[in-house]
Amino acid sequence: MFKRQQFLPFSKPSISDKEIDAVSEVLRSGWITTGAQCTAFENALTEYCSAKHSIVLSSATAGMHLLLKALGIGPGDEVITPSLTWVSTVNLIELCGAKPVFADIDRDTLMVTKESVESCLTDRTRLIIPVHYAGAVADLDPLRSLASEHEIALVEDAAHAIGSEYRDERIGQRGTAIFSFHPIKNITTGEGGALVTDNPDLTERIRRLKFHGLGVDAFDRQMQGRSPQAEVLEPGYKYNMTDISAALGLEQLKKLEYFINCRAELASYYQHRLLEIEELSPLKENSYPARHSWHLFIVRLLANRKGLDRNQFMEELKRRNIGTGLHFRAVHEQKFYRENRPELIGTLPNTEWNSERICSLPLFPDMTLDDVKDVIEAIKDCLS
Repeated sequence: MFKRQQFLPFSKPSISDKEIDAVSEVLRSGWITTGAQCTAFENALTEYCSAKHSIVLSSATAGMHLLLKALGIGPGDEVITPSLTWVSTVNLIELCGAKPVFADIDRDTLMVTKESVESCLTDRTRLIIPVHYAGAVADLDPLRSLASEHEIALVEDAAHAIGSEYRDERIGQRGTAIFSFHPIKNITTGEGGALVTDNPDLTERIRRLKFHGLGVDAFDRQMQGRSPQAEVLEPGYKYNMTDISAALGLEQLKKLEYFINCRAELASYYQHRLLEIEELSPLKENSYPARHSWHLFIVRLLANRKGLDRNQFMEELKRRNIGTGLHFRAVHEQKFYRENRPELIGTLPNTEWNSERICSLPLFPDMTLDDVKDVIEAIKDCLS
């Protein structure tokens, strides 16, 4: 049996001394919560995405919660999104009393299409949330036209897509998008996220809601403290980012293009070597102009001679010191949704086919081509 000497995780953040020094400087400064570093990180994100406004937050989930609140989504409303996504968005739709409506995905890109979303529209649809998957981007123009035609809001779940581009536009440049900076993402703030938008009214509302509904941020540029006249304008939440996280994010953002180039080189080698393995099917490239940021490298396990299912395949790779990930099991197949929405089982064929077969192979900037060779050899050994 082939076995790598050291365990290769499926993902690992790339943290250098510059990030450590930046965080240390904040810790020594005496101001570690929301402050000047958060403002600098927001400005840097706005510039990087060619966006209008950026708001850094404690997580992407926080951004989605604030967005649903700001749009007034509640009981009687429907929100269209895929089921093949992380559970946070669907959970939040449920928690605000609205109904998640699942659009099926393209079998080989894992993303919704105009046609699949259009078939889900009703007079109760208030919001469409397409998911950019694994660093690739959904075909936005048809989705934007559909949303505009029906006067429905559209917000991009861009948790996987910082640095991705659609038709020569950075994700976040137009409309509203929500990024994640979780440790496995292309850049990290430890935990954190951001909402980027070209809507000034939405920006003002999100800024207020993210910090208790106060009329100012937690940080006042003049006095490093809350202004005495600050008042609660409406009930809000506690979703602000800290300067500790923002300092890490600022240094990471400077390296994002390098990180993406490293990931793209590794992904290209994966694609070349996987031609040797007929039991695995990678995702299909976009048919429209786009830049992939290679957050994940996903394959689907097809039938093989040993009769392994996906879960057994992942366990066999683990035995060979190769880590893998699962992104994601379909939400409507999770226990809560199975029991509360049993009628959905069997209605999303492309989603369910992929949910049973997808697997994320190791991919992170500090990997080498020799690491990819080890993954390929371990896969061949599992399937032979």
